[in-house]
Amino acid sequence: MALGSSPDVRFRTKQEYVYQSLRAAIMRGELPPGQRLVIDDIARRLEVSAIPIREALQALQAEGLVVSAPHVGATVASISQDEVHEVFAIMEGLETVAVREAAARLTQEQGESLGRIVGEMDTAVERREYEQWAEMNGRLHRSIGDVAAMPLLREMTDRALSRWERLRRHYFQGVLVPRVEQAQREHRELLAALVARDPDASERVVRAHNRNAQAAYSKFLQQQASPTSGPE
Repeated sequence: MALGSSPDVRFRTKQEYVYQSLRAAIMRGELPPGQRLVIDDIARRLEVSAIPIREALQALQAEGLVVSAPHVGATVASISQDEVHEVFAIMEGLETVAVREAAARLTQEQGESLGRIVGEMDTAVERREYEQWAEMNGRLHRSIGDVAAMPLLREMTDRALSRWERLRRHYFQGVLVPRVEQAQREHRELLAALVARDPDASERVVRAHNRNAQAAYSKFLQQQASPTSGPE
């Protein structure tokens, strides 16, 4: 379990420190789905008492990242079809607003900045540096949110992207790597629509982008759940 060893001064309470430490580890995939969260172990690693840990676990359970069962205790929640649908449905809604606003506001300088990001992502794909591509993917989508200049939208997008990052880390080889070339083509199409200041085309591309991603994750989950499924 990759957790910190001492409270960070940025956290106002020990409960917040434990919550943020566990949540970050879950999102990074360092605490994978099904991982038991043993209070004594967490207390030793984070050097806190059991009380803030229980409070943090309750908050994570309310968020859907942790589940609790009798005789088992707290475990990291599994990734379900419902979660995949929720993540991409929310991303589609948020990004539809973001790209329409961005298409209306985009300056030449901002367009060139987005173009540099997409170009670096192209290079990462060519070199098969898929982890770097995935990190830059988040940067691209956040940068589009910055162009839209809507702070609340950006905050909500950050939260949704953190859920996506959990998905992509857990299903890196099964979904992200096989899909990366198609996803990058969609990014280039989105960039072209934004630079053309075409909100309708930008919306069409970003809707297809999210729906194609959702379909890829859903298909993989279905294959994993099927007892007769095998490698393609």
